[in-house]
Amino acid sequence: METPGSQSSLHRANLERVVRAVRLAGSLTQAEIARTTGLSAATVSNIVRELKDGGTVEVTPTSAGGRRARSVSLSGDAGIVIGVDFGHTHLRVAIGNLAHQVLAEEAEPLDVDASADQGFDRAEQLVNRLIAATGVDRSKVAGVGLGVPGPIDVESGTLGSTAILPGWGGTKPAEELRERLGVPVHVDNDANLGALGELVWGSGKGVRDLAYIKVASGVGAGLVIDGKIYRGPGGTAGEIGHITLDESGPVCRCGNRGCLETFAAARYVLPLLQPSHGADLTMEGVVRLARDGDPGCRRVIADVGRHIGSGVANLCNLLNPSRVVLGGDLAEAGELVLGPIRESVGRYAIPSAARQLSVLPGALGGRAEVLGALALALSEMGDSTLLEGALPVASPAFT
Repeated sequence: METPGSQSSLHRANLERVVRAVRLAGSLTQAEIARTTGLSAATVSNIVRELKDGGTVEVTPTSAGGRRARSVSLSGDAGIVIGVDFGHTHLRVAIGNLAHQVLAEEAEPLDVDASADQGFDRAEQLVNRLIAATGVDRSKVAGVGLGVPGPIDVESGTLGSTAILPGWGGTKPAEELRERLGVPVHVDNDANLGALGELVWGSGKGVRDLAYIKVASGVGAGLVIDGKIYRGPGGTAGEIGHITLDESGPVCRCGNRGCLETFAAARYVLPLLQPSHGADLTMEGVVRLARDGDPGCRRVIADVGRHIGSGVANLCNLLNPSRVVLGGDLAEAGELVLGPIRESVGRYAIPSAARQLSVLPGALGGRAEVLGALALALSEMGDSTLLEGALPVASPAFT
């Protein structure tokens, strides 16, 4: 048994610190590990050698700043994580290893009127199918990240009222899926997971303060503050879709009038164009037509961008993020929507906050949320289990 404060317990803590840094980043050079953990270069070198000998990490040659370096990542067979994303009309599942490599991914349509039980049954079936297809050992599953389109109560894990998946309100998604899969499940709303996905794999890499704006059937924001998702005490932080733009505007599903969502979400935007473009029009179709030069679609997208920009300006004034990433189908419109967003931010945000802000499209498209679910599972798992049985008895010389 290790005594707290002893050399062996300090060594163990340093091992876990290095493993955590690598696990969250996917791969790091030894110099980056030293900067991230605050450990000395010599200590990091010794720990990496020990972890490599124990089979916990893999080390490959790379370059950094034009100089030779060694990239450290967790071993490909150290464990796997699973991401599950429920959307308005889809279910998407991905399996990845602890080195941030996606091993398998599949999406299928989901009936918006399907019950929660039906949805979780479908998720269980798809997870089992992908595990079988990849041939991974089920005992290697370290955890599951789960995304749902609605607010999650931080304390109870209960899904709040959601118009995106009617009938799911009041369920406990993590508990439901954990009973089916028999492994730890961590749940968050889709906007937060989109932010995590872009932060780890996409347009948010390298920043510590980020807002991910998802515009789809609703409008939400995932907020990253100092490198961590900010959820608020009740789990409802980031409901940018319910900022009031017009007190006399349309009645929103939340009961208020003139929320940003009533000017930007698909359910409110599509009816503006359906009389001239047909009842089957989708946001994906609007974007495609706008990029092809359709004047009506271009006008609507520009208006939506200006409204979103007003909400982003409020975020800038309150939180001063360094980057805003736009997700959902609307992001595919590129500068047709990003330009008006920047215009509104320049008009309504504090000048210093506007100057520091970059507005970018998401790099991951519809995969942002499921990759964010993988990132959530990676961030929530412990490091102790990765070291059990993989390392020899700690030597004081390595502390």
